[in-house]
Parts: sequence; C-alpha cells; structure tokens
Amino acid sequence: MSGGMKNEQGGVMTPRPQLTDASLEVENGVGVLTFRRDDVRNALTGTALTDDIVAAVEWASSAPEVSVLILTGEGKAFCSGGNVKEMKERQGIFAGSVMEIQDQYRRGIQRIPLALQRSEIPLIAAVNGPAIGAGLDLACMCDLRLGSTEALLGETFLNLGIIPGDGGAWFLQRLVGYQRAAELTLTGRLVKAQEAREIGLLLEVVEPEALLPRARELAEQIAAQPPQAVRLTKRLLKAAQRMELPDFLDLCATFQGMAHHTEDHLEAVSALLEKRPGNYTGR
Repeated sequence: MSGGMKNEQGGVMTPRPQLTDASLEVENGVGVLTFRRDDVRNALTGTALTDDIVAAVEWASSAPEVSVLILTGEGKAFCSGGNVKEMKERQGIFAGSVMEIQDQYRRGIQRIPLALQRSEIPLIAAVNGPAIGAGLDLACMCDLRLGSTEALLGETFLNLGIIPGDGGAWFLQRLVGYQRAAELTLTGRLVKAQEAREIGLLLEVVEPEALLPRARELAEQIAAQPPQAVRLTKRLLKAAQRMELPDFLDLCATFQGMAHHTEDHLEAVSALLEKRPGNYTGR
C-alpha cells in the first residue's frame, strides 16, 4: 500500500522539489517562486535557477493544491538573463564547440519555455526590477505580468552579438505584435515600466511595496475559481494558439462535457443562485 499526505481534493500530495537558488511557498492555492541570487541579479546561467524554475513549475502544474504560481525576484532585479562575465570567458553554457553549445542550450535554458508552455496552471510574473534578455523572455512566458515602477525590460541579445536563444522571438511578438517585437529586438533598447504597460508587456504597474501584494490578490482571485475548470481553461488558452478553429471547437466541447460533470460546477451554479461564495473541492 502507498501512503502520503492528502490534499484538499483527497489526492496524495507530491513532495515539493528541493530548490537551490530559489524558494517556493504555497498558501490558499497560490504558489510563490522567488529567485534568490541577487548577487548576480538572478541570472539564469551560472546558477541553479534554470533547474529550480523547471522543477517548481512542473511540480506546481502537477499539484492539485496549487491553482496559480507567481514568479518573482529577490533583491533589485527580476532576472538578468545570461551571465555576461561567463559569456566573455566562454564558460558554462557558452563554452565548447558549436555542437556542444547548441546541446547545452537545448538541455539547459530551453527547458524553461517548454516547462512554462506545458504548465496547466496560470503563471504570473511579478517583475520587481530589471528583466533583461532571457529575463524578459521568462516574464513573457508567463500568462500575466505585473511590474513595479522599478521594472526595466529589454530584449537585449543583439547588444551582445547573439540572438534570443531561449525562444524569446516566439513569445514577444505574440504579446506586442510583430512590428513592435521587431523594433524591441533589433534595437535592443530598454523599456521603462510605464511604456511596458502601454505596449502590452505589463498588465499593471504599481509601487514596489505593492507589487507582491497585488500579485497575490490577482492570484487569489483566480485561485478562488473552481480549480479543475481553471486548469481546463488554461489548457484551452494555450491550445488556441496552435489549433485551427474546427479542431479547437471540438476540444472545447470535450472540455465542456468534463466541466459539466464536476461537483464544482453544480456548486458554482448553486452559489450564484444563492448569492454566496462557492465552496470548491476540486471534484
């Protein structure tokens, strides 16, 4: 017989991953993943943050007790992307032959976009400071982006003579349109928080001390919804990006049939009619 702790939905809880350069907290269905390498401005290379992000996102996606995951940085930066000193010294992911470098990208940083794209729960980036290069791309991989007034964003790869090797060109144009993405990528200019909100990179801009509370507020609003329906809806939003309409409508019909047969659907209808908050169990 197998044992283990039970979650609110009655399933066995999956042990949380052991993280090295980040921390993961969960409360009321909301997870907060905090990057804790302020000494290198939360760079993705030369740290364990790539492994930590992939492990945390994959765990949260598989954990029924988590409905939303917030990603944020400790210290002054959200994420500075690649470590420029390592680039200069051709160390780490930047070392080796052409074949070795491409393999290190595929088995390293490129695991992040694949993990975030597969996530079944909404992801919120709370951009507390500079999000540069792969750091901006990481924010763009999330479903929602909130920024503090200290946020500074830039698709700066060309400034270093390289290209967005983590898939940034795929994500950015889906947020701001091809023309604006081309301008940002080809010039490598930095964008302050207010402009980032105006062009659609950020949903909202708040004062630094209000960033995480606002992210939690938004996350808790989502987490208060029926959890199975939240996950189905997130999957639909991602599927809509790659499917033709007839196939997508077939998927919608299937997911809707699943939703109609959940206990939470009946509870949601009853709560609406009785003008009270729903009490959802994930069944």
